[in-house]
Amino acid sequence: MKGRKTALLLAGIMAVSGLAAVMTGSWEYVRQLPHTGSWTHAERQTAAVDVQLLQVIEAEAEKMRIEPVDARVDSVWKAIPGYNGREILIEETYKVALKKKAGDPIPYVYKEIPAKITLQDLGSHPIYRGNPNKPMVSLMINVAWGNEYIKPMLDTLDAEKIKTTFFLDGSWLSKNRELAMEILNRGHEVENHAYSHPNMSQLSAARAEDEIAKTQNLLKESLGVKNTWFAPPSGDFNQRTVDIAYARGLKTVLWTLDTVDWRHPAPEAVVQKITSKVEPGFLILMHPTDSSSKALKGMIDGIRAKGLEIGTVSQTLSPERKLPTGS
Repeated sequence: MKGRKTALLLAGIMAVSGLAAVMTGSWEYVRQLPHTGSWTHAERQTAAVDVQLLQVIEAEAEKMRIEPVDARVDSVWKAIPGYNGREILIEETYKVALKKKAGDPIPYVYKEIPAKITLQDLGSHPIYRGNPNKPMVSLMINVAWGNEYIKPMLDTLDAEKIKTTFFLDGSWLSKNRELAMEILNRGHEVENHAYSHPNMSQLSAARAEDEIAKTQNLLKESLGVKNTWFAPPSGDFNQRTVDIAYARGLKTVLWTLDTVDWRHPAPEAVVQKITSKVEPGFLILMHPTDSSSKALKGMIDGIRAKGLEIGTVSQTLSPERKLPTGS
């Protein structure tokens, strides 16, 4: 059965490469090679089919395949994003591997296997976390005050080469366009935190829509940002809030882990709390406060020590994965 599978793969390799070849019964040599096609002269000169190499690639492909995980609605965490799978492209890997030097590792070529169900398919639900299989987290920095700490935090993020997401209160943005533009120009994601920091669940439908729409429009007009995410102030919302945001093309996002930095805890306490509890897919809530500004470097170090990458909310909630570039 394995031999038949390898033979089929060899036939595929020859077809993809433009080879009109005849193989021996032992599959060890291609006896006839064309003088045209995608292979170089050197490749044609050494185009004896390396069955052992092909079988190693085939075995590794079977072992390394990861099935995708579909997005779903959880009873506790509500909407949880999907996470793409991964597979090795056997024919592409074989062709690249023929060029490697003896003793070098096989340069595997990968591609993602898309999840069949994504966040977009789930409808109107709040989101509290990313997929637990994805080794990435995001810092959600909600901004309605605290200007004096924003630049120091930006400097730390720059020094650590991290991009994350700032959720801006619209009334703050209307008075601080230059500072908001600096956040954006430093490569961070900028999103919607309503206009006047209200408790969204206590508003009429018209007022709730106005709070979201004013900031959405201001992000576009003032910063040129197409708004994607909505973070309700104080985490206060109801299903109507989620539906209103969804109708405007926004997904409502909350947090998995809270620094509670507005209480001004000791920076060491913030670092200990976050780094001890953080897990893959977590969204970490913070603000531009003295506590978070001083704790930020330690938080980043602790998160990375757990093998987790820090990205924007969009990156963390995306089903995309980082593909390895070799063996």
